[in-house]
Amino acid sequence: MWQMVAPRLISCTLAVAMLALTACTSTVQGQGEPTPSGASPSTGEATPAALTADAYRQALGEHRDGVREALSQVASAKSIKTLDARVERAEETLRGASESLSALAPPVEARVQHEAYVASLRAFTTELGTTLGRVGSMTVCTAGGVFADLSGKLQMLDQTGKALRALGDYPADVVPVKVAKKQNRRLANGTFLRSGRRDGRGSLQIDNGASRDAVVTVLRGKAKAFSVYLRRKSSFKVRGVRDGTYEVFFTHGADWDGRAFSRTCSFEQFEKSVRFRTTYTSTQIRWHDWRVTLHTVSGGNAPTKTVDPGAFPG
Repeated sequence: MWQMVAPRLISCTLAVAMLALTACTSTVQGQGEPTPSGASPSTGEATPAALTADAYRQALGEHRDGVREALSQVASAKSIKTLDARVERAEETLRGASESLSALAPPVEARVQHEAYVASLRAFTTELGTTLGRVGSMTVCTAGGVFADLSGKLQMLDQTGKALRALGDYPADVVPVKVAKKQNRRLANGTFLRSGRRDGRGSLQIDNGASRDAVVTVLRGKAKAFSVYLRRKSSFKVRGVRDGTYEVFFTHGADWDGRAFSRTCSFEQFEKSVRFRTTYTSTQIRWHDWRVTLHTVSGGNAPTKTVDPGAFPG
């Protein structure tokens, strides 16, 4: 549970606690039996004639723009809900493209590059399906996180597409984003993302004993009062908090991209608001100081609740 404790003066503590192998059966024809015209000597199945360069170029182009657009849509997603839907649509688009392209008979001189391109497209599509599941579990939380998660397969797709394009100006450059590896970007402890007006007497002590970094965002009414970054296993005191009633939200995660954590993210809010109030008497000035902990503590009495990422104050 989360706990509330009294500090100095009037003080309270709020605590939180994806190449398939295909088996082929060959029938050996009897001596003197002719192989049907246009058929494979080993299987008897018709082998499609190789496409001309122009026809092959047109076939590739029919899928290039769709794949690029699907990946661009993923890259521009601003919320986890939108990201999830766009990754799913991209997987469907790429799967359809890889199935159609694998059925093509490219010009003889492009056969090797074509096969490599289709194989990398398939591999990327499979991995994209795996990443979709990670988005759903919020193990991957941003568009940048998606492409970082796919960096190896994305780089291979980019390379094989460029190799095919260089062979005969074939439109196979389907990767519209920069390939970036996973990062672990962090801000310094106590960095304000929004400082706000802080000329009051109250203070908010924040303890992040969790194993992930956090951003705490505090609202006064519907307005964001301040937002501050805390590294894991660290604390920070926000001073000069003005009188008023505040709602406290926090998000944990890894790799801060300047707007959100790209991996292992979570979103929570304290169910209880915190009130700062200054009173004056003839001899005294009294005010509230609060302390919140972003991890579970024994005996805590201030529960938190999970917040939909789309409702989290950004």
